[in-house]
Amino acid sequence: MKTKLHPHPTQFLALLCLLVAALSGCRHAPAKEAATAGETQASTTGAYWPTEDWRTSTPEEQGMEAGKLAQMLEAIQTQKLELHSLLVIRHGYLVSETYFGSYQQDTRHDQYSCTKSFVSTLIGIALDKGYIDNTNHRVVDFFPGQTFTSLDEQKQAMTLEDVLTMRTGLDWDEGDTAYHELYISRDWVQHMLDMPMAAPPGSQFNYCSGCSHLLSAILQQSTGMNPRDFAEKNLFEPLGLSDIIWEPNPAGIPIGGWGLRLTPREMAKLGYLFLRNGQWDGQQIVSTQWVENATRSHTGTGGDLGYGYGYQWWTVPSLGAYTALGLYGQTIMVIPESDLIIVTTAQMENHDKIFQLVEQYILPAVQGSP
Repeated sequence: MKTKLHPHPTQFLALLCLLVAALSGCRHAPAKEAATAGETQASTTGAYWPTEDWRTSTPEEQGMEAGKLAQMLEAIQTQKLELHSLLVIRHGYLVSETYFGSYQQDTRHDQYSCTKSFVSTLIGIALDKGYIDNTNHRVVDFFPGQTFTSLDEQKQAMTLEDVLTMRTGLDWDEGDTAYHELYISRDWVQHMLDMPMAAPPGSQFNYCSGCSHLLSAILQQSTGMNPRDFAEKNLFEPLGLSDIIWEPNPAGIPIGGWGLRLTPREMAKLGYLFLRNGQWDGQQIVSTQWVENATRSHTGTGGDLGYGYGYQWWTVPSLGAYTALGLYGQTIMVIPESDLIIVTTAQMENHDKIFQLVEQYILPAVQGSP
């Protein structure tokens, strides 16, 4: 697969959120290989859940070729890729874990648009629990008593499904100008739903980070809880995620399109939840049906790469993957057929080089059947 530039948006002033790692470059951090002596946990210990922490293993114990993964790390150094971390997990075991420059295992990293996949999961949980009836629920009906301008038939017809799949029809132009206007508005829901319609809802894909914030507001309206509290009870705590940093908007609602800060190991837990069909340690956190619907392509995304879009997850058919993608190379990739999770944090222009690492080294390292 030859990848090209594709957009992964974030919040206004996001360029100020990360410092370029000029001093550290892309040096390989030597101490954080998963398969170090004394740490190895063989797969023969049986099934486990990484609620407390991830177990580590040699690549060979999980059916992967260590040499290919070593070549990958050499390629990262040679190409001077600005990765901050790279984790490879197979069969639930960390087989490769590398941190670069000053970044460490406990370093929390801006998730940017990977946040969207967490918020989508919370919508799925709210549906499972009956707080939301179905994804065909009209968006305006979640906000009774609120009056929106230009409330024509098209805007009234916009559904939760349209928001989840980035097909709202709203006239949003992804970029800093749109973020700035959202940030200075008093009411983010009002701002978004006052926008004119550029297309009928459900008719075309238009990436819209402001629309993703509507999902957070819908959670608050439907559950009667702040989405942060709802997430703590129904997602973060069961997965063993604590002290999570999640930026709120001026009204105190966690931002739906960006704002989470997590460690790479915390990021991987969302991937593992979905890889295990929404189950975690004997508990069904989110339904299998939601996982299936969220991670299949509902719409094309334009361009010649063949990417699709589900419920705030990208689909990459050429890799057999679905993935959460955030600006500058933040990635939570799941490849079900190979029982793989790949996590990156980075300061890169886009995801092209990351996808190439998966294609050229990680997938070829998989030996035999999963």
